[in-house]
Formats: sequence, C-alpha cells, structure tokens
Amino acid sequence: QVHLVESGGGLVQTGGSLRLSCGFSERSFAVMGWFRQAPGKEREFVTAVHMKSGATGYADSVKGRFTISRDSTKKTVYLQMNSVKPEDTGIYLCAAGNMVWIENSRPGAYNWWGQGTQVTVSS
Repeated sequence: QVHLVESGGGLVQTGGSLRLSCGFSERSFAVMGWFRQAPGKEREFVTAVHMKSGATGYADSVKGRFTISRDSTKKTVYLQMNSVKPEDTGIYLCAAGNMVWIENSRPGAYNWWGQGTQVTVSS
C-alpha cells in the first residue's frame, strides 16, 4: 500500500517562505507532483519532478518562486515556496504516478495522493 504524507504547511506572511515535504513508502514512482486546492476552486497543478532524470515542470503562477526537489535516499520530495502571495493559499497535496512525463500537470494521471497540508498566506 502506498502512503504519501505531507508536512510543513502553516501560516506565513506575504513575501515569506515555507518548505513542504512529502514522504513516501518503499515504492518508487516515475513522477511526483504538488497540486493545490483553494476553497471553491478546482485542483490546480503547481509543480512536478521526474524522479529518475530530475526534470521539473512548473505552473506559470509559481515559476521563479517555487522549487521542487527530491531526495530519493530519504524518500522525500520537497516544495520550497518563496515570495509567497495570498493567492498561494490552499491545501497542498502531494501526488505520485507512473505516467509519461508529458502528463505531469494532469491530476487524473496521478495514481496516489496524500491527505494534504494547509498553507495560508496572510496579506
């Protein structure tokens, strides 16, 4: 059984930083990603990383501010969030899948999801 566990969420002021972590079980995946969901809105792609090659992809809204990284030995994927804005507020969910890289921004392509961690950016 696959378990993805997010941590690191919380309250942060506009312009501040936060680092989220996603720990996973023994199984390996082709792609891991971060999505977010704000109240009343659809789940939104944030970023993804190809676990073997290290290739990354980002939503335009977070490019230059957020960085995804992986540590395979620790079985953890990180999301470093810098220069956060109020519109970054939401539940951040870690996801994993074995799809081809081109599908990395599509929620339906992921097979496993964590429970999410709340990020709130105050203005």
